[in-house]
Amino acid sequence: MQFKVFGCKVNKYYTDNWLNSEYLSDKTGIFVASCVVTDKAKRKWIKFVKQAVRELRNPPPSVPPQNGEGGFAEPKIFISGCGAFKKGKAQEDFFDIYPELAEFQDKIVVLGEKPEELEREIDGETKKEKKNQSPLEREMSRNTLKGTSETEGLGIKNKIKKLPQIYTKKFLLIQGGCNSFCTFCLTVQKRGRHYFRDKDDIVQEILEFEKNGGKEVVLTGVNLSAWGLQDTNDTSVSRFAELLEYILKNTSIPRVRISSMGPEFIDEKCLEVFKETRIYPHFHYSVQSGSSKVLKAMRRHYDGKYMRDLLEKTKNLKREDGVEVSVGADLIVGFPGETQKDFEDTYNLVKDGLITKVHAFPFSAHTFGESVPAGRFPDQVSDTEKKERMWKLEAIADQVREDFIERNIGKTFKVLIEVVKGSSLCPDGHLPPSRETQTSPSPSLVRRGNNQEIKWKGWTENYIEADEKTFEIIEGKIEKNTIVIGKLK
Repeated sequence: MQFKVFGCKVNKYYTDNWLNSEYLSDKTGIFVASCVVTDKAKRKWIKFVKQAVRELRNPPPSVPPQNGEGGFAEPKIFISGCGAFKKGKAQEDFFDIYPELAEFQDKIVVLGEKPEELEREIDGETKKEKKNQSPLEREMSRNTLKGTSETEGLGIKNKIKKLPQIYTKKFLLIQGGCNSFCTFCLTVQKRGRHYFRDKDDIVQEILEFEKNGGKEVVLTGVNLSAWGLQDTNDTSVSRFAELLEYILKNTSIPRVRISSMGPEFIDEKCLEVFKETRIYPHFHYSVQSGSSKVLKAMRRHYDGKYMRDLLEKTKNLKREDGVEVSVGADLIVGFPGETQKDFEDTYNLVKDGLITKVHAFPFSAHTFGESVPAGRFPDQVSDTEKKERMWKLEAIADQVREDFIERNIGKTFKVLIEVVKGSSLCPDGHLPPSRETQTSPSPSLVRRGNNQEIKWKGWTENYIEADEKTFEIIEGKIEKNTIVIGKLK
């Protein structure tokens, strides 16, 4: 089963789960994790699906059909992610929302968020259904949309019993959904309401990853710093530090990385835990804007002053390992009603060095597919102005990032090697969509030979990319999923 992931780390987590699921164990084709964060993001995966369907309909001559016993079902495009579901369930009106895909219904299977829920439904079929339908017919009639029945076809031999972990890192969901209804976001409609996992379940999954040699776990979620709370709108209390302390106490995983956090739930106790040396010192916040006026229109639970204060506290954290903290941020440019002064409030957060890794994108009115409230707000910012502001923000972000890296040259770091020459992995640890299988390179393929330098890639603790050209290894072996010690150069 090939796969392609669009969007966030939550999609990466569920991609891993789906590819390891019983449901897909006898299926062939391409699994697509879709994203709806912007109209541009929607168009990317739709374009990919169209191309993939055409390839499935016109396979290379070298792939002969394998009908009969031992053959496999016709390849399909299995779509999950926010573009495929509503409140976590497979979206029944999927082809109405995306009519450009309607002609491909015979090749598309629309899935929900969680494979275990689909499998429970399959296991819960009545005896009457079991008698009158084959297991395959039951699966397809209950869990996919009309026109996606499974039939014998090409029989590409790619049966999977249990896939290996598909990422060097372990993306671990600790929380899902959201109750906050931000005016620019489709999350509540797509992922459903807020929930969180039991801390013992989280620790158990980390321990299993450790047992298999894992070195880094990435805590992820839709609003992950709201872990432990009953409502994401209640910002009077935070339990996030409690979870982090529990993980540190009950596991020995070398790296605990935290993905994008809601800043409203980061209290002084969280900041103290962030100083722990096993906590990856790159802290990413869903800032969105530095303007109090814009944040209010977005229905965020904090203002510009709170955000600036938190960024300053995070950036100035003093850790025992002496590593300079990296601070990342999601930023939206051109939200309806954003004036030049509002934009400067955001711009200055970066210019003042409070954010060292920027993920910025222009506001999307979501005129394509499903819509968001802010798309109907007055005072929409023109595309021309959005582009101008994006250019300015990206320019200062690049400069601040370069300054941050420059300050760290000559310092000693630990680097987790994720890619080695001869590996088929992409830089973020996943398989290119053009490949059907993925294996780790043999050590014999990554030794020095004929004066050719080994090529590898990894990341320092504070999220600086390191490779054979920029990092001098002092201690450790160049192998995938190995931590080495050295200096940036």
